[in-house]
Amino acid sequence: MEAAIPNHILNKIDELWTEEVDFLQEISRFPSVSGKEKALQAFLADYFISELDMDVDRFTPDVKEIADHPGFSPPEWGYEESDVVIAKQAAPEVPKGKSLIFQGHVDVVSPEPVSLWSSDPWVPVLRDGKMYGRGVADMKAGVTAMIFAYKAIKSAGYKPGAHFMLQSVVDEERTGNGALSALAKGYTADGALIPEPFGLRPAKAQVGSLWFRITINTAMKDESINQVVNVVERGTVIISALQKYEKMMNERPKHSAFKDMPHPVDINIGTFHAGDFPSNVPVKAVMEGRVGLYPGQSVEAVKKELKEWVLEAADQDPWLAKQPPEITFFGFHAEGAVMDDQSVFFKTLDNAHETILQQPAERTVLSSTTDARFFNLYYDIPATCYGPEGGNFHEIDEWIDLQSVKQVTKVYAEFLSNWCGLISKES
Repeated sequence: MEAAIPNHILNKIDELWTEEVDFLQEISRFPSVSGKEKALQAFLADYFISELDMDVDRFTPDVKEIADHPGFSPPEWGYEESDVVIAKQAAPEVPKGKSLIFQGHVDVVSPEPVSLWSSDPWVPVLRDGKMYGRGVADMKAGVTAMIFAYKAIKSAGYKPGAHFMLQSVVDEERTGNGALSALAKGYTADGALIPEPFGLRPAKAQVGSLWFRITINTAMKDESINQVVNVVERGTVIISALQKYEKMMNERPKHSAFKDMPHPVDINIGTFHAGDFPSNVPVKAVMEGRVGLYPGQSVEAVKKELKEWVLEAADQDPWLAKQPPEITFFGFHAEGAVMDDQSVFFKTLDNAHETILQQPAERTVLSSTTDARFFNLYYDIPATCYGPEGGNFHEIDEWIDLQSVKQVTKVYAEFLSNWCGLISKES
């Protein structure tokens, strides 16, 4: 096991704790929904420069630069209000350890319906050892912890003994193109840690995610009854087909990494739009959703199978057989990924966890996707997700456990110190 870091670094985290909680509250007040991250990124860029004395690169993702990359997901939106921020501390002339990226995303999902929250989602509140607000868990608490782990090391008189980067990326919730843009620009390292809020358990595998859109049109009259057909009623045929497809996928032999997970592959229908007036018969509906896929499954194969499944169900319906639905894909085209949890990277993280929490780190597998896939699949960089304990992600009253935030801040400091090595700032 690596040597524990000097106690006064951990003491610094305790000393900075009130400031860390205040910082988390401050950045959680920014309504940085996907596509609107620029104001928060400007705040963080300034903080990295003024408070941490780091060199900062800030850029807008360029779709043209990454469109041919196998990890690219096609957006239907621009990135004019979405900057990526890279804060860098250069390696010493003779590095003492391995280079490292701490990377978090600052985009969050919509808090709607706001009226159902117990308090304003953009005014984070503290209650019974937890903080509540949109994005506090997913994943501004992790972003805060990685920043304050580094700040504590600097405040204690040290700096990493290798090249180190704090990366704040965007559009993780829709494509991951922010993280991919940073990698495509050459921001790589010997390892990458992503502070997703998965309860202090390193992730060893994650599913992929594919977004779909199904458009149904029933504007042609049914001559037998001399009226148009209600598209909402026909939409239930498609929803039922998708539910059966999900059931079928989970009844297939599972990928070995997910053998103990009862239901690893999900389909979620996130939007359904139809009609514009209570007394009109709606004739056009558009539903959008996501489907999961195992590591090793190709995105194109799942596209083909999903299309065939939906069209076959439509063909069994007297009306949809005449006007088949249109199935298209946008946003997430993310492959699943498996991490090598026996690597030196994982073992260093395990040791850091055990040093701070005095118990072994358990593993988790994810029925969702994260930016860790890019590092592992396309750049041969060991990466995992490890972060604090939270809940109600993408739901009402999202929360983060503050004690776990302090714990992971210490684990990050321990891990950074042993992975990169430490040198005195005077060196």
